[in-house]
Amino acid sequence: MELSKEQIVERFKADRYATEVTGIEIVDARPGYAKTKLLIQPKHFNAVGIVQGGVLFTLADFAFAVASNNGVEEITVAIECNISFLKPTTAGILYAEAILLSKTKSLASYDIPVTNENGELVAKFYGRGFVRQPKKENK
Repeated sequence: MELSKEQIVERFKADRYATEVTGIEIVDARPGYAKTKLLIQPKHFNAVGIVQGGVLFTLADFAFAVASNNGVEEITVAIECNISFLKPTTAGILYAEAILLSKTKSLASYDIPVTNENGELVAKFYGRGFVRQPKKENK
């Protein structure tokens, strides 16, 4: 069953770290795809005055979670993630766009570029998840 964007946003409000603490918003979502956004604020800076790497990771990881868990009955949990930080950021809006690369019965792989509001690549995230199939009811 595919969920509406409003239903997806409501469902993922439960990820309070991403949505409340960090301030990430869902821009678009459908099975196998999600785009998230973050307005950079002073709370996102590290000690040297640029956006902290964990913030970029959380932005991309949240896009990964939304893309792999919206509108499907199975649940996907991350088993491997890595990120490369490519450009320091100090202001503006950041976007993470999770794009499904491949999916089997038990594994899903996503490419997630993180860009700034000018479309410049800030970080590159790769995520692989284990797809947990729904439990079958005994009859």
